[in-house]
Amino acid sequence: MPSSPKRLPFWLGIVLGLFALAGSSVLLVDYVRHAPVLCDGAGSGCGSIREHSGLGYPFGVPLPVFGIAGLLAVVLASLVPGRRARIAQAAIATGGAIVAIGLIGWQIAHRTFCPYCLVVDGSMVVLAALSVLRALRAWDPPAGRLEPGLAVLALLLATSVPAAVGFQMKPKIVSDGKTPEVILAEISKAPRGKVTIVDFIDFECPYCRMTHKELAPVVAAHADAIHLVRKHVPLRMHPHAMDAAKAACCAEELGKGDEMADALVLAPVEELTREGCEQIAAKQGLDVARFRACVAAPETEARIKADGETFRAAKGHGLPTLFVGTQRLDGAQDGATLRAVVEGAVRAL
Repeated sequence: MPSSPKRLPFWLGIVLGLFALAGSSVLLVDYVRHAPVLCDGAGSGCGSIREHSGLGYPFGVPLPVFGIAGLLAVVLASLVPGRRARIAQAAIATGGAIVAIGLIGWQIAHRTFCPYCLVVDGSMVVLAALSVLRALRAWDPPAGRLEPGLAVLALLLATSVPAAVGFQMKPKIVSDGKTPEVILAEISKAPRGKVTIVDFIDFECPYCRMTHKELAPVVAAHADAIHLVRKHVPLRMHPHAMDAAKAACCAEELGKGDEMADALVLAPVEELTREGCEQIAAKQGLDVARFRACVAAPETEARIKADGETFRAAKGHGLPTLFVGTQRLDGAQDGATLRAVVEGAVRAL
């Protein structure tokens, strides 16, 4: 049967490919990011297929990579005239459609639906039908270079633009029903690609001091991957805790928060007076006049009050309390535990 160019089925296939490639690129972003960006979290249809279908990472590779590769192969084959190209397109598209039908069936069986997956899978099924029809009817792409060239450009944009935009977006912070909203809010502020650690601390609390000494080297070892947030909760039972909290807050304002926190933990408790904290600040190279003004400022006390409210909103009931991402650690922690939790969160990025 002689081949014949068909513009309508050709462009229908290109449009279906555009939708499917854009959807696959969106899914790929969420598969490789540590938290959902464009889809919802693990309890959603997107997350369920990714984590619970058993097909999320065949051979350790994110499923959308196979989808993008297969779709590009199908659509690029549609740009090539000739019998071999038609048969190759039909064969690849049919294989993709079988997988797509299986994924659609899994969603129906589990009553959970991923909108991006449905776009990709539905487009793949229709694209397979068009590909088989093309092979049977001997359709070829329009002659000339203009239309195939436009099609290639559109395909490249559909693949690259959603991925480029998605990788620049901050992850969605989706409630898991367990993590307090105030902690999720802190996680949402983290720079892309960093684990948030929220540390509720009282510098006079012996268990806080113990945990800080264990946590500090772990944070230092993974500094590029960690966003550390200290929340100051000076307990009334500790007479020097408020002075130490103000000192730590002001050191943060003046760019020496970590250094000051380390120094406060190492200093004898009886030296955590207002004057003692001022001397510690001077040893850290802080401008004493600016430090003193900050300590006296009402905004500093307001900050500490706000941190206490955050602690209560997080259902804090003792110190120290740490959140490494969404994982909560209550009470004093040893170095091995902290290292395992932090490194596990970093690996999951």
